[in-house]
Order: sequence, then structure tokens, then C-alpha cells
Amino acid sequence: MVTESAVRPADRERLHLSVAEDLENRILSGNLPIGDRLPSESAIARDFNVSTRSVREAMQILETKGLVRRKHGERAMIVRDDVAEFLGTLATTVRQLFSTNPDYLVQLMDVRRMIEVEVIGALVARDNPITPEIDAAMTNLRNTANADEFGKFTDCDAAFHRALVQSAGNDVMAVLYNNLYGLITDVIRVTSRVPVKSLDVACAEHEHLYDLIKNRDEDAAKKAMAAHINNSSNYLQVAIAKAQNKDAQE
Repeated sequence: MVTESAVRPADRERLHLSVAEDLENRILSGNLPIGDRLPSESAIARDFNVSTRSVREAMQILETKGLVRRKHGERAMIVRDDVAEFLGTLATTVRQLFSTNPDYLVQLMDVRRMIEVEVIGALVARDNPITPEIDAAMTNLRNTANADEFGKFTDCDAAFHRALVQSAGNDVMAVLYNNLYGLITDVIRVTSRVPVKSLDVACAEHEHLYDLIKNRDEDAAKKAMAAHINNSSNYLQVAIAKAQNKDAQE
């Protein structure tokens, strides 16, 4: 093992990279299990024969990569944070933004439109565009409309759109959408109360989209999806304006 006292000053500052690389390899290989805590910084410094400063710099690298989590006064924990956990934290941050400025919800609809319109191309490229998940989601949506269950219908509405995204075969896109799913569901609940539209009409819109995807009519399906989300975005802006006017009057 290369020691800190045995190298030139110019190279000494790079020793933390060696420490970080060694620990990273042990974490990724499973030799350092997830949930365990690393030794103290001073103990690691002794093991590698480097300064505690080098260890702290190595910990910063590992934390940035999502391999450890540090809290003041505690030894670093091995976490192997993945994309889902990172995006979960991001979604929490986004929720905080929405609480201070509801106009961000409209931007969420823009993101939703980008994802869901793009997903259609991936679906129609499949041998069978309609997966069992999409089919089950459509059946649930249809059944709740027939039963005139408004509250349950909005949840089934959101679940249908999530099924489309999850069936596209892009895991990163699915993880991103899933972490925004709670927000999207809330928006659907809000926007569903703005227009005067029966559940039968709302269900028919989804049936039409379902059929277009099933028949691989990509252009028409993308236009229908964009129009559907644009309408929801317009309804959302109406709801936001009403809420802001109410607050201003109180």
C-alpha cells in the first residue's frame, strides 16, 4: 500500500483517490455490505496510512456517488443509493417548490406531456403495444366509470397513464415518472373537478387513446395524448387561478 509519507507533496493530494477507489470496489463487490457503517475516519486513515484529510476527501467522493451517507458525529453508512432513491429526494424537493409556487404544477404538466407522448413511440414499436398492465388499467378505469365512482376513477386514471410509461421498457423513465406519480395523481384529482364532464366521456377519451395505441396509429395517438394533457394543464391553470382569487379575497 502506498503511504502518504512516502510520496511527493504534489502526489500526496491524490491519495484520497486511492482510498476512494479501494472502498468503492469493496462496496460494489459486496465485501462492505449495505447498511453497515465504515470504521471511523481516523481508523481508515491508519489502515491506509494517510491523513484524515485524505479520508474526508475520499468520503466526499463516495457520498457524491451515492455509496455512503454521512451525518455529523456518526460513522459513514454504506447505502448504495440508486437512481430511484436519488429521484425520490428530487421529487421531495419538487414538492417543496410546489408548496411555495403552484405555477410549478403547470411545469409538471409540461414534463408529463414530454414523457407520455414520447412513450407512445416505444409502445407501438412492440410486438404487442398493449401489455397486460395497460389492459388491466384500462379495465379498472372502465369499471369505475360504469360504477360512477368519481374518487376511484381519478386514481384509475393516473394508474392507466403510469401503466403506459412502465410498459415502454425504459427503466430510468419509469423511475422518474414513479417518483412524480403522487404529484401527477394529485393534479389529476384537481383538474378532474374543473370541467363539466361525465365519467363516461372521460373514460371514452382513454378508450380512444387505448385503441390508437393498440392499432399502432402512432401519430394520432401522440396527438391525442398531447391534447389530453394540454386540456388537463388548462384545467389546472383555471383551478390555480380560482384558488389564488379566493386567497386574495380572504
